[in-house]
Amino acid sequence: MAESDSRTYKLIELVGVSHESYAEATKNAVRRAGQTLKGLGWFQVTEFRGLIQDGEISEYQVTLKVGFRLLDHENV
Repeated sequence: MAESDSRTYKLIELVGVSHESYAEATKNAVRRAGQTLKGLGWFQVTEFRGLIQDGEISEYQVTLKVGFRLLDHENV
């Protein structure tokens, strides 16, 4: 395998938050990660949870793993 074909990925864990839904919380986390990280490749939701206030759901939270490719110096 040529050196340029080798791939290395970094895995981080994020928590996304939304007042609307788990799906929106996931989108918020991925969108925010995309603002500061290059080479995003995949995500995996590992946990769902939320906050309850006055007997109602007030916030949706998801924990997700996000994988991104470590880029070569010329691609940074």
